[in-house]
Amino acid sequence: MSIYDQTFKISTGEDIPLSEYRDKVLLIVNVATNCGFTPQYKALQELHDRYSEVGLKIIAFPCNQFGGQEPGTDTEIAEFCSTNYGVTFEFASKSAVLGEEANPVHKYITNELGHEAPWNFTKYIIDLDGKIHETAPDTDPMEMEPLIKHALLNNIADTPKETTSVENI
Repeated sequence: MSIYDQTFKISTGEDIPLSEYRDKVLLIVNVATNCGFTPQYKALQELHDRYSEVGLKIIAFPCNQFGGQEPGTDTEIAEFCSTNYGVTFEFASKSAVLGEEANPVHKYITNELGHEAPWNFTKYIIDLDGKIHETAPDTDPMEMEPLIKHALLNNIADTPKETTSVENI
């Protein structure tokens, strides 16, 4: 079993298989709109703007398990993030990331790493080999840029030059 065997729900209730993104570098983040780290949405959107065209896929997982900092509905969360941070990257439906009720993606990550997310805005980069790289909630997403670029360059090495240019990174 791998990370790509997992699914997540979107606000319509549809299950999305991570296998759809097997050729992407994934950045999975558990998020909350009332957290001290909420301004990280701006940097996450910047990473999305810079690298989505060359293989980065950001998926935010809203969660209300840390201090009740995500009380909104999927619609309210999407509106807040769009209005305040211009967010256009993908969101999973609000779900648990801890314990038995955790969504399948976070259950898998917890099993692989041997521990649960410590707080909102724990970030996981999944490289093309499915290896999970965790960064702490207080890590500015832009500090992850070198690791993202390295993972993307490995992806780009296998991409025809006419479709993607390393110079774009």
